[in-house]
Amino acid sequence: MAQSDVRGKGPAVDDTMSLAPQASDGPGGHGGGRRKGPPKTDRQRHRRRALRWSATVLAVVILGTAGAGYLYYEHLNGNIRKGERSSGDDSKAHRTPANAAGQTPLNILLIGSDSRNSDENVKLGGAKYDRGSPPLADVQMLIHLSADRKSAAMVSIPRDTRVDIPECKDPGTGKVYPATNAIINTTLARGGAGCTLATWENLTGVYIDHWMTIDFAGVVDMADAIGGVDVCVKQNVWDHSTPAQRGGSGLKLKAGTHKVQHIQALQWLRTRHAWGSDVMRARAQHMYLNSMIRTLKSQNVFTDTGRLMDLAEAATKSLKVSEEIGTVKKLYDLGTELKSVPTDRITSLTMPNVEDPQNREHVVPVRASADKMWQMLRDDVPFDKNGEESGTKQVASKPKAKTPSVDAGRLGVLVQNATQTSTEAAVPNRARDIAGALGQKGYVRAAADTSGVAKPADETVVQYPSAELEGDAQAVAKALGIPMSAVKKSTDVSGVTLVVGADWRTGTAFPQQKAPKAGDLPDGSDAINGSDSKQCMDVYKPYQW
Repeated sequence: MAQSDVRGKGPAVDDTMSLAPQASDGPGGHGGGRRKGPPKTDRQRHRRRALRWSATVLAVVILGTAGAGYLYYEHLNGNIRKGERSSGDDSKAHRTPANAAGQTPLNILLIGSDSRNSDENVKLGGAKYDRGSPPLADVQMLIHLSADRKSAAMVSIPRDTRVDIPECKDPGTGKVYPATNAIINTTLARGGAGCTLATWENLTGVYIDHWMTIDFAGVVDMADAIGGVDVCVKQNVWDHSTPAQRGGSGLKLKAGTHKVQHIQALQWLRTRHAWGSDVMRARAQHMYLNSMIRTLKSQNVFTDTGRLMDLAEAATKSLKVSEEIGTVKKLYDLGTELKSVPTDRITSLTMPNVEDPQNREHVVPVRASADKMWQMLRDDVPFDKNGEESGTKQVASKPKAKTPSVDAGRLGVLVQNATQTSTEAAVPNRARDIAGALGQKGYVRAAADTSGVAKPADETVVQYPSAELEGDAQAVAKALGIPMSAVKKSTDVSGVTLVVGADWRTGTAFPQQKAPKAGDLPDGSDAINGSDSKQCMDVYKPYQW
């Protein structure tokens, strides 16, 4: 449908004509006979017929335009592909408590797929033999909007990060994929984007509200709809095959700033070798998205009907989204929420990582730094220092203190060793040591779990199965200095159970961690502020020309 159909205007109406009701029949305009007066002239009768005709035509035009708008809206809705929010099992993530104004953060996982399952994607992204192969989630970025919508973050995880992937079920085929430890970009082929989301929640403890995926062709269409995005390189770059490294995106630019669109936009986002690493590729992607946001803001696209429709057409064709945001209105609302964030309150960064000791081609999180980043997201702490910290503080609901049902000496407490991580083995005898510490606090019936069934856990928790044992679980936590927020009800336990997580690998007193402050970013996060338009990529020497 042509854009003019949607934005069309009705015929001009003479300023002297009114669409208000004309002389009515009696009081209140209903019955009572016609108002008496001099007989109508031919001109007056003609004018009244013209007025009725004009009003009728105007009504038809308005209804027709509204109908066209409705049909176009339904057309856009029909473009959108949808899927289940999560296909994983046993998520450890919990929603962040609301702030004083009752607002909560919004987390959206953006996934770039390398799918070659269409002619266009094969042409843009790889050889014909790749067609039909399982897609990989080569770009993964969490977009975090603060509860007050005054700040935002875009956090990337390198595609070759080795993580624990939970059990996932493909919503289309019903196939169940068992839990495994593998690189994170394989999650898209293990139950779709819902499995990628579940893996992120398992790694970070951050509740993720929605996901969006976009493929090669979608990136090209979006870049063209925007009119191109400014990027910068410090040296001439050509990302091509070399004797030492096969492959390459084909990106070829001279030093300086360029507006990339169509295939060049895709090449920029896919380039890795010329930047030197996956971490630097994430930096280039962050620079691109920051530049795109600045471009959209400068174009005022949200108030330009024509540009908005072009972008809406491209976006709805390009994206697949989790089903709870699968309408144009909901996607538009998300866009306007992101639009409200000033660019100097947007921070792009990458999860701190190091080379995987099991495979030098992969990376693993730097636990302390990554955990700090995840905590900041969970607590909705801004990654920048450009706002009022008090505006984003969360008001956590403190659990009401309950009276223990039995004395400490009569309570059985099971202690589990869950200190294993993806890079470190479980600390030997950890459950026994903590059970001994509890014994010194009067819990003489505390015992280490020797069944060996404890799953690795990032955080220490005290679990209880039913309401009557909540006070007992709280008392156990208090005895060891564990925060009350770590006391949780669980149907997986039959009595009070202390799960010692990876955050407590040493000592018998629970380590007290200082709450991070706004802008207190962990080392190795490679942060970029969204207002920084002077960012420019360094080119790895073999790819300079």
